Amino acid sequence: MRESAGGVVHAAAAGAVVEAAAAVAACAPAGTKTAVPAQPKATVYFTSDISPEGLVKIYDKISQNVKGKVAIKFHTGEPHGPNILPVPMVKALQEHIPNSTLVETNVLYPSPRQTTEGHRETLKTNGWTFSEVDIMDEDGAVMIPVKGGKHFKEMSVGKHMLNYDSMVVLTHFKGHAMGGFGGSMKNIAIGCADGKIGKAMVHGSSQDNTWGATKSLFMENMAESAKATMDHFGDQIVYINVLRNMSVDCDCAGTSAAAPKAHDIGILASTDILAVDQASIDMVYQLPEAELHDLKERIESREGLHQLEYMKELGMGNNEYDLVNLDK
Repeated sequence: MRESAGGVVHAAAAGAVVEAAAAVAACAPAGTKTAVPAQPKATVYFTSDISPEGLVKIYDKISQNVKGKVAIKFHTGEPHGPNILPVPMVKALQEHIPNSTLVETNVLYPSPRQTTEGHRETLKTNGWTFSEVDIMDEDGAVMIPVKGGKHFKEMSVGKHMLNYDSMVVLTHFKGHAMGGFGGSMKNIAIGCADGKIGKAMVHGSSQDNTWGATKSLFMENMAESAKATMDHFGDQIVYINVLRNMSVDCDCAGTSAAAPKAHDIGILASTDILAVDQASIDMVYQLPEAELHDLKERIESREGLHQLEYMKELGMGNNEYDLVNLDK
């Protein structure tokens, strides 16, 4: 075992998961069923080094088109959230990327982060004080197009998102109470939607039912919201998933989040949003049964794998990928 910024990494266990996931990558991936014309495989990079150095190293593999003013989309977490990404890791990445700013949006549900003032207090509580954090909907929202969507023609996002040329999607991969799991797609689907309009659109809310979407519809709403942000940045958006402290609960759960039962796996990165989330699921599904059970139950009881199916249907990326292990 070795110690990282993410805690204890079980190298042998993580290695077995990676080898199994690499084999899975060569076969039919879990969760995607839609038949589409063949296309070149995506490339997904992996490192078991969950540390500032490991994060910077893997980012450099996907950074070629990141330029101009850069938004780093992360999750601030609820106050004192036990599973949020380690501050030293995020700080190292932000300092490594020229002209970059951490970005977030306010939330829809009752929380200190429902208002910009409360959100800024949470930033202080959780240690996000080393750099400016742009609350993108602080000054309102703007509509951007959803190309090819069947539920939305446009999506409401934080107005400040238009101030950036590129986006780095830095995601703590974990379970999610509604989505089954939260990966890069969920990070921008809900995380770039503004807290007053966009998030309500994604959740399918009405005046009578704030959380109105059915399970499969919610996955599709998320995917279409994410596609709006993805299309906005074109080839200047990249994705990093950190498979660490993988509770069945999102960081929105704060201190009430269930304790993780799975060991930390590592970091995955790609320029392809579907590939990075697919690879993350593939690795999680190679965990030993005792570690996988709760996460799998959370994912499948929420129809979470439909995220991957619908991203494929929308043409958001490739579920087939080559896994490049940077540890070798």
